[in-house]
Amino acid sequence: MENIRYAEELVREFLVFRGFTSTLQAYESELSTEIGRNFQVDKILDLVFSEYVAKYQLDRLVGLFTFFKQCFTSPADTELFSTLVKLELSVLRYYVINALKSGRQDKVIEFFGESSNYLMQKREDWLAWFAIPYIKNPSFDPQFRVYFSKEWLDTLFLSFRNFLSGIFNETRIPALLRISTEKNTIKSLKNDIKQLNNKLAELQASLEAKEDEISQLRRNYNGAGYGNKNLIGTSTAGTPPEQEMSENYEESSTSSSMIQGFDSRSSCSVKSSKRDGKFHESSEIRHTEDEQVLVTEEDFPEVRVGFQETFLGHNSSISQCRFSASGSNIASSSIDGTVRIWTYDSSTPSSKNATIYCGAEVSALSWECRSDRLLLIGTANGGIKAWNADAKRVVCDLNTSRDFPSILDLKCSPVEPVFVSAAASTRHGSTIFERTGFANLTVWHMKTWKPLMVLPLGEDPPAITSLCFNHNGKILAASATDGMIHMFDI
Repeated sequence: MENIRYAEELVREFLVFRGFTSTLQAYESELSTEIGRNFQVDKILDLVFSEYVAKYQLDRLVGLFTFFKQCFTSPADTELFSTLVKLELSVLRYYVINALKSGRQDKVIEFFGESSNYLMQKREDWLAWFAIPYIKNPSFDPQFRVYFSKEWLDTLFLSFRNFLSGIFNETRIPALLRISTEKNTIKSLKNDIKQLNNKLAELQASLEAKEDEISQLRRNYNGAGYGNKNLIGTSTAGTPPEQEMSENYEESSTSSSMIQGFDSRSSCSVKSSKRDGKFHESSEIRHTEDEQVLVTEEDFPEVRVGFQETFLGHNSSISQCRFSASGSNIASSSIDGTVRIWTYDSSTPSSKNATIYCGAEVSALSWECRSDRLLLIGTANGGIKAWNADAKRVVCDLNTSRDFPSILDLKCSPVEPVFVSAAASTRHGSTIFERTGFANLTVWHMKTWKPLMVLPLGEDPPAITSLCFNHNGKILAASATDGMIHMFDI
C-alpha cells in the first residue's frame, strides 16, 4: 500500500506540474471508485457483486470490464480474451437476474434501453433476453430457469475468482510502483557501501600498521646481523696470514662456535673469506647479497605453473610466437624462415597443424582476429604471405614497395577485414634498429588483397616497430624507434 500511495502522489504531482487539471479531476474521480482494487481478488469480487450489481451501477460495471480488456488482455490472446468476454456476458446476465429477483423491473428495462446497441452486437447471446422483462415468471421458464439457481451463481462467482487470480499472478508490476522499492533498495545499498568503505579504511590502517611492524623487524634483524659480523671481523683482524694457515682447524672450530646464530649462507661466506684473507669485505658483500635475495622472495611470491609443454618443432632460434583468436592454435616462426602452426592441448583438433617455408627470415606474425582461419606472415625481404589454415595453403603472396623491403610488424583489425603492415627501408648497421631506415604504414584489404591507403608519418619518419588496434578497430597505435607513439583514426 505504501508503494501505491507514493505512486499516486507522483502522478498527482506530475499532473499539477503539467497543468492537466481536467485529467487530474478524472484521476481523482476514478481513484474514488477504486477500479482494480489494487489487484486484490476478494475486493474486486466484492466490488462487482456487492456494489455494482447490488446497487445497479451499470456504467461502472461495464467500465470495469472495459478496464480489464484494455489492461490484461488483447484480441491477439484469443483464449484469454474470449474467456473474459464470456465472464462479462454471465455477469451482465446476473445483473438482470438480480434486478428481477429484487422486483426492480424498471432497472431491467433501463438495462436493455441503455445497452441495446452493445447487446445487439452480440444478438445471438441476448436476442431471447429482450423478452425477459415481459415474462410473468421467468424463473419457471425453461430457457431462464438455470440462471435463477444458486448453483449457477456459485459457479459464476468461482469462475470469476479463478480468472482474476490467474491474470493477476501473471501481471507485471507497473514500473511506477517499483520506484519506491528501488529508492529503498538504493538507500540500503548506499548504507552498505558506506559501511564497507569504513571497514576498508580500518583494514587499510591495520595493513599499514602491520607493514610498519614488518619493516621494523627487518631493520632489527639486519642490525643484529651486522653487529655479529663486525664482532667476527674484529676478533680475526689481528691474526697474521701465516698463523691462519697453521691454525686452520682451530679457527674453523672457533668460527663455527662464534657464528652459530648465522644461517648457512652467512657461514659459507665467512669460511671462504678466511681463505682469501679478506674476511671483513667479503662478509659484508655476501651479507648484502643475501639481504637482497630475501627481499626479492618476499616481494615476488612463488608462481605456480599449472601446465607446461615443450614443443620441439624448430631447428633454429624462434623469432615470433602468436596465439590464434580462439587460443586453440599457436603460430611460431624461426630465423631460418620456417613457420609452424601447432596445438598445445592434445584434446584440441590438430587439423590446422602445418609447416610453412617462407624462404626468408620471418619478422612478423598476425592471426585474423575474427577466426582461426587466416595467418599473416611478414618476412625480412618485404614479403607478406596469407596462409589459410583450413585449406593449408598460401592464398595470397604480397610484396611491399622496393623502397621499404623489410616488414617489421603486421596487425589485423579486430572488426573490419583489413590489416596494417609496418615496413622500413634498410641501411647499414650492427643492430636491427640501426639497420632500419625510414618507416611506411600501409592499410590492406583482406578480400581484394590490395592496399587501401598509406598512413601519413611526416617527412623521413623513423621505423615503426610495433602496431596495436583498440577494441573496436577504430584507433591504431604505432610505436617508433625515436620513442614516439603515433595514433591514427582509421
